Amino acid sequence: MTSSDSPAVHPVTRPAQVAGAIAQLAALGVIGVAAFTLVLSLLSVGIALVFVVGIGLLVLAGLVYVLFALGWLETQRVDGLYGFGLPLLRLRRSGRPGFGGAMRTLWLQAIDPLTWRAIANLAIATILGWVVVALAGLLVSGAVLAFTPLFAEASSVRLARTGIEVPLSWAVPVGILAVLVGAAGLVGLGVLHGIMARAIMVPSREAQLAAEARVSSQQHAGAVRAADVERTRIERDLHDGVQPRLVSVGMTLGLAQQKIETDPEAARALIAEAHTSTKAAITELRQLARGIHTSVLDDRGLDAALSALVARSVVPVHTDVRLDGRCSRETEAAAYFVIAEALTNAAKHSRATEVRVVARLREPGTLWARVEDNGVGGARVIAGGGLDGIVNRVLAAGGEARIDSPVGGPTSVEVSIPCAS
Repeated sequence: MTSSDSPAVHPVTRPAQVAGAIAQLAALGVIGVAAFTLVLSLLSVGIALVFVVGIGLLVLAGLVYVLFALGWLETQRVDGLYGFGLPLLRLRRSGRPGFGGAMRTLWLQAIDPLTWRAIANLAIATILGWVVVALAGLLVSGAVLAFTPLFAEASSVRLARTGIEVPLSWAVPVGILAVLVGAAGLVGLGVLHGIMARAIMVPSREAQLAAEARVSSQQHAGAVRAADVERTRIERDLHDGVQPRLVSVGMTLGLAQQKIETDPEAARALIAEAHTSTKAAITELRQLARGIHTSVLDDRGLDAALSALVARSVVPVHTDVRLDGRCSRETEAAAYFVIAEALTNAAKHSRATEVRVVARLREPGTLWARVEDNGVGGARVIAGGGLDGIVNRVLAAGGEARIDSPVGGPTSVEVSIPCAS
């Protein structure tokens, strides 16, 4: 392995980091106990009530997200202290609609390895925090003992928190020793915390490469599937729309050619009909080309492209687009495709009377968009369908898609796409 292939080694022994670790461990010695008491309480209540209709399962579902919250806070704490560059914990989503999708989302969240790494680190830090509190008490007690001969009148004194009786003549050396042991223990635990946090929460080079390979494989599969769905759509639009119209134009012109000498008026009428059909075919081809590539998206950005898209919608659309910057071309194209496909589905299938489109640039570097209609709902992801195209297009861009469409509505499509995809 060359040096360029080696994972970056983050220092954990800088004085400021060690001091910060000691302070945080002391706090976790108290706060961590309360947090894990809450977790164990929810677990016991959930198991005890699991046979009571819905209640136990709801408590256990809540426990999953309590663990996520604790893991998120622990990740932020460790990354803020050491600057490991840890990936931000995100809620897992299955991307599937309905109850089955919700259950799969809950399961994916429950087995999220990053969350459990953070929880394991929090548990260890809490145990270390207990020791830190004890060592801090020993250090303070030793300092007090070292100065005891200045004011003590008894022949012996007790080392606080230990119950050990120390002769007054030994108070100073024993106090100094207690201070040294306490200080050394605190520094050692501060360094140990950083080493263990790096070992637990920073993925190894092999794990990073495996994760990158999985993501790359998923993106490749999504790109291939999205391209296949798009090709099928183009073929269908050409076969069902433009091709029959052009055939009709050819037949009409053929009839006009036959009548041009015997019935000029009828021939002129046929030519006018062919001319009208030709203009309609050109319009359809232009719309098809716009679906493949939107020039305004490149020239003026996603906000302007969405304004033009909404203006052509047959269903009233309320937009709330706040984009302070621009993302990569692939990201903006994927978001545009998602919104366009969602509007098309709303117009064709949902019987919606209103659609709301929201788009934001979120930190860190993520384009988030949501399309919701007030239609009848019940939409399902079907291979080769519009929703399937949305999921695969977003997956190919390295993002996540969530589709929720209960029977009776509303239907919502929510996507998060990294700007640098």
